[in-house]
Amino acid sequence: MAKVLVLYYSSYGHIEAMAEAVADGARAAGASVDIRRVPETVPPDIAAKAHFKLDQAAPVATVAELEQYDAIIVGTGTRYGRMASQMAAFLDQTGGLWARGALNGKVGAAFTSTATQHGGQETTLFSIITNLLHFGMVVVGLPYSHQGQMRVDEVVGGAPYGATTIAGGDGSRRPSETELAGARHQGELVARTAARLFG
Repeated sequence: MAKVLVLYYSSYGHIEAMAEAVADGARAAGASVDIRRVPETVPPDIAAKAHFKLDQAAPVATVAELEQYDAIIVGTGTRYGRMASQMAAFLDQTGGLWARGALNGKVGAAFTSTATQHGGQETTLFSIITNLLHFGMVVVGLPYSHQGQMRVDEVVGGAPYGATTIAGGDGSRRPSETELAGARHQGELVARTAARLFG
């Protein structure tokens, strides 16, 4: 059984919801799945004033945990077309793992959220994927076997590089069923890939 980590950062809950869908997909493919979030770096009083979602159930991850998994699926909202600083700060602490090649050959994937359709989804995914490739990981995207990303009858996220959702400028839009289906599909593909490599 493949062991999968869904590692995320979510200010307002959009990525948290996507992380749960990714995990559901991986579990449906037979994987053992843990969901962890990276530490918040914004002071608590400022986060509360900004209406951050502070009641997230996932435990906070440690860098040392990462090498225990066969696959790591990383999700974070975008900040100006790149990953959020909270995720970057966490990944910047993995130099010891990188130096030992601790993640070489493991499976990696990325998912994200943006305020708008053209708010940097693909560049944010690539900012995550760049890290995964430096770790020596085998990257799994979201192929067009998820036909939902081809829809033109409604606004949807999704890219061949990873599952995405669109939050709206005020954060009021929640992940749609099509976007959650894409996240589940990507989780399933990661789990199946890891099972083939490590089963």
